[in-house]
Amino acid sequence: MTSLPSLNRFPYSSLRSRPDFNWPDGKRLAVHIAINLEHFIFGEGGVDLDRPTPAPNHRSYLWRDYGNRVGVWRLLDLFDEFKLPIGVITNASIYDHCPESIAAFRDRGDEIIGHGITNSKRVADMSEAEETEMVRTATDLIAHNEGAAPAGWLTPYLTPSDVTPDILKEAGYEYILDWGICDDQPFWSRTRSGPLLAVPYPLELNDQPSIVFRRNTARDYADMVIDHFTEMLRSSDKYPAVCSISLHHFIVGQPHRLHHLRRAFAHIAEHRDEIWITTPAKIAQYYKNLPEDQQIKAD
Repeated sequence: MTSLPSLNRFPYSSLRSRPDFNWPDGKRLAVHIAINLEHFIFGEGGVDLDRPTPAPNHRSYLWRDYGNRVGVWRLLDLFDEFKLPIGVITNASIYDHCPESIAAFRDRGDEIIGHGITNSKRVADMSEAEETEMVRTATDLIAHNEGAAPAGWLTPYLTPSDVTPDILKEAGYEYILDWGICDDQPFWSRTRSGPLLAVPYPLELNDQPSIVFRRNTARDYADMVIDHFTEMLRSSDKYPAVCSISLHHFIVGQPHRLHHLRRAFAHIAEHRDEIWITTPAKIAQYYKNLPEDQQIKAD
């Protein structure tokens, strides 16, 4: 038998062989919606809408900053319209660049999630010492401004290093979103200092890869959210699950895309009594308090 190299942070787990459990009030489907509040270094890396442009790349920097100046406020109106709790995945440089935006989420009582300092720096390119310092700085900035350290983390630009989970566990984090791409349920992963919970996070229902990289239209993206949610709700009688949705304010905060996102949220809201709309930290806390024999273990 040939054993191939693997991530080696958690064992294989078959959906069919897992223990059953319920979310609060007997619900079977949890839904969490995350917005990425991101700030980029002028003249350095960052996502482009249509074509790569050499530095200083004014056009892409300005397009991304539309999210901080305009898009985030349009999305906040939409979140308020549907009374949606939000997981706010936050570059810590947001506190200096546009503190008004993060304050608006704080006033709503939303969860603030660690997301490094800027999305212009790839974590996988850092040394362990550099990454540890980056995590410490980002965590301290959030704790200083919010009054408490964040419980969860998503690595900037989804570029974790081989030691990211170890650094996060040692920094006191309770869950990681990076590994959640591979599952619809939370599960425990290994670190050198003990287990760290992974909470589902989407690559498919993530507006950036969908719209920017795969060139789906706003209508396509909204249809994906609706179809994905509908199927997960249908199958949740058999498999309890988390439906996660990831948004970027400079992408779906554009009015022509927001129109279609509203349609997707309206569909989800029609089923509010059947589902648990919540945040990643509350999912993690609830899951950790389930009986041990109902959890997916790291070993």
